[in-house]
Amino acid sequence: MNFQQEIVNWYQLHQRDLPWRHTQDAYVIWLSEIIMQQTRVEQGLPYFNRFLAAFPTVADFAAATETQVLKLWQGLGYYSRGRNMHHTAQQVMLLYGGVFPVQYEQLLQLKGIGSYTAAAISSFAAGESRAVVDGNVFRVLSRYFGIAEAINSTTGKKQFEALAQELIQGQNPMVYNQAIMEFGALQCKPKSPVCELCPLQLSCHARQHNLVDVLPLKLKKVVVKTRYFNYLIMQNGEQVLVNKRQPGDIWQHLYDFPLIESMGPAAFEEGTLAADIKNLYGNEVSVSPLMTKKHVLTHQIIYVQFFVLANYILNFKQDTPFIWVSKATLNDLPQPKVITNFINAYLIS
Repeated sequence: MNFQQEIVNWYQLHQRDLPWRHTQDAYVIWLSEIIMQQTRVEQGLPYFNRFLAAFPTVADFAAATETQVLKLWQGLGYYSRGRNMHHTAQQVMLLYGGVFPVQYEQLLQLKGIGSYTAAAISSFAAGESRAVVDGNVFRVLSRYFGIAEAINSTTGKKQFEALAQELIQGQNPMVYNQAIMEFGALQCKPKSPVCELCPLQLSCHARQHNLVDVLPLKLKKVVVKTRYFNYLIMQNGEQVLVNKRQPGDIWQHLYDFPLIESMGPAAFEEGTLAADIKNLYGNEVSVSPLMTKKHVLTHQIIYVQFFVLANYILNFKQDTPFIWVSKATLNDLPQPKVITNFINAYLIS
């Protein structure tokens, strides 16, 4: 029995019952693929269900506001995916009359859809013979065939994509693509793969050469940047001053609070932060530290401090994206997770 047959046979016995596996609706498949990127199924499934309930068709998605989309996306991270999805839905309405395309080349023209997602949609919705190559597939192929090229190198990606495309020939793309991804997710896991129960163990290069913990290879990761955010909480009765984040940085178009970013850890008693706050909000301002938090992103570690301000003076002549909102409205705005946690702990009773 060859590699592909073993993978498919395993899949028939072990596949998870996931809602997007019961449809060939390209819109639903697209929704699942984008949400599940860089997300575990257990985490992403509730988001998929919420999005499909809120936007049962691509027309519903296109008609939503970006704020509605980002609020539903809140907590998933990589917020550009949510913004790209909104743009994609509007493209489908404009270019294809609301009928989500299923052909690989057409899908590649849509915002936020690369070769992997286009292959997934075209194979699952239309049976097009396009191999999906995600992290799970990289891992299975690297270990089984003993490929030492880095999976995140240009050469490595081309080699893996060529091999994957060769392997899918003669297979049912709808089944085989799901099978190899599922095999990587459940059997050939990144850590503690179930090698002793693997149907491929006798012919697996990594298993036979003690390389399971070595493969796949990756180039060195990007250096993680450390940042220091000092949030300033200003209230006026039941209203709170919030900031809509602008393009060019993390959390674009999400809402947080007025912010002073410092070069390192800062206490209000120290000259620089105190001077900055007084310069912006008046010499009579009083400042009370409230909460400190470490927030970890893929390429950034952010040390967050929250300070409550009183006796402040606001100068709205400055070009700022600040607005007053009620606490009830605050709950409806899309926010970074660290902001939501703060609101739930301190502002919303």
